[in-house]
Amino acid sequence: MKAEQLEALNPQVGTFVSDMSHATHPPMETELKLSLSEPDLQRLLNHPLLAATGSTQRLLNTYFDTPDLSLQHRRMALRERLAGDQGLLTVKPAGRSENGLSRRQEWEALTTPGALQFDTLIDDAALAAELMAMRPHLKALFCTDFERQRWVVTHADAQIEVALDQGRIHVPGTDLSEPLLELELELLSGPESALLALADVLRQTPQGLVALTPSDSSKAQRGMALWQRCH
Repeated sequence: MKAEQLEALNPQVGTFVSDMSHATHPPMETELKLSLSEPDLQRLLNHPLLAATGSTQRLLNTYFDTPDLSLQHRRMALRERLAGDQGLLTVKPAGRSENGLSRRQEWEALTTPGALQFDTLIDDAALAAELMAMRPHLKALFCTDFERQRWVVTHADAQIEVALDQGRIHVPGTDLSEPLLELELELLSGPESALLALADVLRQTPQGLVALTPSDSSKAQRGMALWQRCH
């Protein structure tokens, strides 16, 4: 989420509350994804940069694809999110990720759960029409259920959203599940180099070093790998 969108955030829960019923050009999302271990968690939370109280919210996410995995083949992700009592529909085209640093576009707007209304979300007419034609064949493949703690930090001439996600990835109707614990640093404004600089600072806590390991595996990729274990 970009800096110009911050005023549209509910500070209590950190969810999108502006009217986004009209399609807009998808913003470019730039973020650094870092994995961490449970033993390091409390040390990270004690870091002085995270001393201020951040927002906390439970996020329930469902990822969709067709039976022949048309979206996966195109390296696209389609997600429906329930944040409090609000639904968000997100479409993420293929992007690139290296050493945990990813850059990709995304369309995101408020939605009615299950509507999958791509024609009012996406301003690319051909893609919107293709997804609308695909809509009857889409099915839920896997879900993520996690609590997000969120801070906005100013560092190295940049404004950065720090999001700590703790929860699980699971495949509905099966026993397949795995834990989710990761830190995401999203660039809201400023130079991209500030993400790496902030990660280095967060690794150094008063209680010792925290292992924050760059990861190129998105939640969607991890969920798909889990789903494929039973198909």
